[in-house]
Amino acid sequence: MVPHDALVIVDVQNDFCPGGALPVAGGHGIVPVLNRWIARARAEAAPIVATRDWHPEDHISFVDRGGRWPPHCIAHTPGAEFHPDLALPADILIVNKGTTRDHNAYSAFDGTGLANELRRHEIDRLWVGGLALDVCVKATVLDACREGFEVHVIHAATRALTPETGERALREMHQAGAEIEYENVEDRANHG
Repeated sequence: MVPHDALVIVDVQNDFCPGGALPVAGGHGIVPVLNRWIARARAEAAPIVATRDWHPEDHISFVDRGGRWPPHCIAHTPGAEFHPDLALPADILIVNKGTTRDHNAYSAFDGTGLANELRRHEIDRLWVGGLALDVCVKATVLDACREGFEVHVIHAATRALTPETGERALREMHQAGAEIEYENVEDRANHG
């Protein structure tokens, strides 16, 4: 990381981890990777952004309102809290999304003002990880590319709902201009 970089951590919340309302298989496994990136960002004084679904009880994405997901990440509940092992510093920027009952917001840029906030701090390159790769990470990365940011997806710091949708999401993000960053040659061989 260099000046003008920021780390963006997408929705590493209890409901998206094992035992949660909408768990991503192995979702908790990204926490140690993200903690290394958090430490690196802190050491280099790079801003850290953490997004979270922060839904009302009757959010439009929920099955009982015709959506595709079970109720999850309801604001001010344990399921909406960040994973307890995620070492988030106190001075990060928290971006709440999906806060109104009748609007889906998968991307951290959807109605949050995040792009303007990043530009205000002269950020032009983003390093992104979180949950889920094929839903909110993908939407965030695609919007970041559309907003003109240089985007790097930290492959080891994200998990998908399914391997197939994860591979499609990686291809789509790469085609949009994002770089997929692998931790090692084996990781790249297995997913490149």
